[in-house]
Amino acid sequence: MKSKLLFLLSIAIVGASFTVPEKVAKKADKVIGKFYDVELFYKEIAAISEGDNAATVAEFGSENLFKIMRADEFLGYGYIGNAPSKTATFDYLVLFDENFVITKSKVLIYREEYGGEIGSKRWLRQFEGNTVSSPEFKYNENIIPISGATISVQSMTRAMNELLQSIRTLQERKAL
Repeated sequence: MKSKLLFLLSIAIVGASFTVPEKVAKKADKVIGKFYDVELFYKEIAAISEGDNAATVAEFGSENLFKIMRADEFLGYGYIGNAPSKTATFDYLVLFDENFVITKSKVLIYREEYGGEIGSKRWLRQFEGNTVSSPEFKYNENIIPISGATISVQSMTRAMNELLQSIRTLQERKAL
């Protein structure tokens, strides 16, 4: 009885960590293949310990931070996140080079009727070239607001700040 209870508890703990839905992962794979101009690549999961994850503000689950590889060639890092919009959430992808400089960001799935303009390439380009040591993103200062997408813009801005802050923490802890 005790072993059965422990088994069920371990399944519940594993299930509680962030996992990337299959539909989101497929969209991310398309973006990655197009960005790196490759048909075949694989993702090598960057395992983040519970202690390191607890020290960050962004959520690192079992598969949302990864190295992007082709054969034995390192292409970059990827992160798949989820952020709140007005009444739902949206999924996004951030690609980094080997030094964790943002090379691309993409909204993968947006679930609201309004605010989808944050998925525009032009708006998302604001994040490219930034690193863990770049100044914090600030709505209406160095991040352009979008009329009708205020909540989503602020949410994406916050998510990007939290991601870069978390990457910096992981680097300081020698977890990356």
